[in-house]
Amino acid sequence: MDLGSSRAVEAGRRERARIRSRDLCGPTAGLAPGNVQANLVILPQALAHDFLRFAQANPKPCPVLAVSEPGDPRLPSLGEDLDIRTDLPLYRVWRRGELVEEPPEISHVWRDDLVSFALGCSFSFEHALIEEGIELRHMTCGSNVPMYRTNIQCRAAGPFAGPLVVSMRPLKPNDAIRAIQITSRFPSVHGAPVHIGLPAAIGIADLAKPDYGDAVPVEGDELPVFWACGVTPQAVIAQVRPEFCITHAPGSMLITDLVNSKLASL
Repeated sequence: MDLGSSRAVEAGRRERARIRSRDLCGPTAGLAPGNVQANLVILPQALAHDFLRFAQANPKPCPVLAVSEPGDPRLPSLGEDLDIRTDLPLYRVWRRGELVEEPPEISHVWRDDLVSFALGCSFSFEHALIEEGIELRHMTCGSNVPMYRTNIQCRAAGPFAGPLVVSMRPLKPNDAIRAIQITSRFPSVHGAPVHIGLPAAIGIADLAKPDYGDAVPVEGDELPVFWACGVTPQAVIAQVRPEFCITHAPGSMLITDLVNSKLASL
């Protein structure tokens, strides 16, 4: 992928510099509008091939934007100055499927055999929704988007298997129809919704109790609209229990220099 315009590159570098210096923490929704944001999974090289096969088998929750060389903290196709060890607001460190640490940088646990996967993020298509005048409740509330584990199982690859995680945005019916049309043009950042309404049909018992992120109000004239979510690998990691793994903390994404509009299909 080509990097974005000079304006997008400047915006990406500015936000990553703020994150690196700890001036910025927490959810990255709405930051560097127009720039692609990415989920993160970092695994030992011995597991990298199987995870890539898992991502390819499950492109809705795990659309691959970039893969690093083993031990290389750079992803130059996403940003020339980008350092995967320092450029997210908050990380998660996993050992044998247990979350053991949520540090603001990961230099202290970096290894020469680690391979980084940047996966598409719904924060990218949110820019297109906002431009169409569609309200996003988590932004209105100043909170993280709510995310839920479902009863939908991902396609397995090697040791990787587990439940699909979805993010939810409450929308009025007309806005939901428009959101389907808009997000279907962005398959590399999750694409169209996977489910609308009836949360129990996909194993969600209570919208007020998300598994990740923050609950948001759903009004009586609104439908809950669910998109495949890049937190899915974290639910898989908790089930598969690999020896070591690093991910982003939900909502704390990698801000790249790519432009969302370049990811849109015609």
